[in-house]
Amino acid sequence: MTENQNIFTPGPNNSLLNHYGEKVTPPKGWTFLPAGDAGLTRKITSQGTFWRVQIKKGRRYISKGIWAPSEIINIARRELEATRQTDEYKKSREYAAQRREKKQLEYKEYFLKAVLTYLSFHPSHKETEKTIAKAVTKHAIPIGSGTVARTSMLPIEERASRAVIAWMRHNTTVYDQLSIKRIKGERRRVRRLLAEQSTRILSKYRNGLPPDVNCPLQNALKSINNSNS
Repeated sequence: MTENQNIFTPGPNNSLLNHYGEKVTPPKGWTFLPAGDAGLTRKITSQGTFWRVQIKKGRRYISKGIWAPSEIINIARRELEATRQTDEYKKSREYAAQRREKKQLEYKEYFLKAVLTYLSFHPSHKETEKTIAKAVTKHAIPIGSGTVARTSMLPIEERASRAVIAWMRHNTTVYDQLSIKRIKGERRRVRRLLAEQSTRILSKYRNGLPPDVNCPLQNALKSINNSNS
């Protein structure tokens, strides 16, 4: 069975669909293991006998779990549980957690500096710049957030600029309340227009101009201050 034939998608009434769109039934004696335990999944899939179930969300494929022989799943689960009870495993997990936390803190500082560089407000708006940069960073960098800040495919400068525009879109525009027509390219068009609006707002702060009356960015800052008080 090829890699493509090893992947299935959920169908109607709890059925499975192969890559041809045909309904299929897992072999007798197989069990479904939901996604969630990456270690157990890797141990089972290393045996080579499994069906992966996934869905497409945007441009990404998200695993829902795997089908595999019940015996393989049970053996893998027992072996993994035994391994996880050892002191060596617990120490390695603790060390890994500390290493991830340190790496996350380092990335937080790195990303925050990139956001500040992108904003580059006039000296008269530096406090506003700091508040926005912290808010954008707090939203964008959590592990598993799925935001553009978590991708390594883009330079840090572009990650920072896109994160700011995304934060502006959700906090200074009516984007979240819009009912966007299901037309190809329409959501992208709306986002582009709102990005242009956000860029115009940011340019005023970069040039040291006073905020407009009812400036949406000032309203967003008030919300941040209220949530922190």
